[in-house]
Amino acid sequence: MLSAAQGGAEWALSALYRDLHPSLVRLLLAQEPAEGEDLASDVWVDVARGLGRFQGDESAFRCWLFTIARRRLIDLRRSRARRRTAPVDHFIDRPDSRDPFAGVETGEALMYLAALPPAQAEIVLLRVVGGLDSYEVAAVTGRKPGTVRVMQKRALERLAELMSFDAEVHVTR
Repeated sequence: MLSAAQGGAEWALSALYRDLHPSLVRLLLAQEPAEGEDLASDVWVDVARGLGRFQGDESAFRCWLFTIARRRLIDLRRSRARRRTAPVDHFIDRPDSRDPFAGVETGEALMYLAALPPAQAEIVLLRVVGGLDSYEVAAVTGRKPGTVRVMQKRALERLAELMSFDAEVHVTR
């Protein structure tokens, strides 16, 4: 499918888009709720521009896609810091049946993710929403796979603590 898309087959590019776009949008919305949709569009424009030069298999393509997304996020945050604007603190819920977060209250999930250090939250999102393995996350973030696994473990331990604390609070009320 990837080679067909690189060759200009519209059906193949459409299939890649249908397969990867929901995860891409969820990841970007979780990172930047007000800008996620626009960032996703920018990512696909970058993909279209570079697809002919891309070399690798479908796994490498996923890494490339999420690397572009991460760089777009970094660019947005840098430009925002230069303009000194405040981020918007709301989230537009876009449920998708293929999304691993489907059925989970988005606001609650974001509340827990916000309690994590940004780097840990990014790794959890890339692993869960992006569907990337630790080697792919390492390639996207510029970290070693072992570092990714350690950060993910710490993040999941922290999330478990937060969730069990909340469960205890709800039971005692």
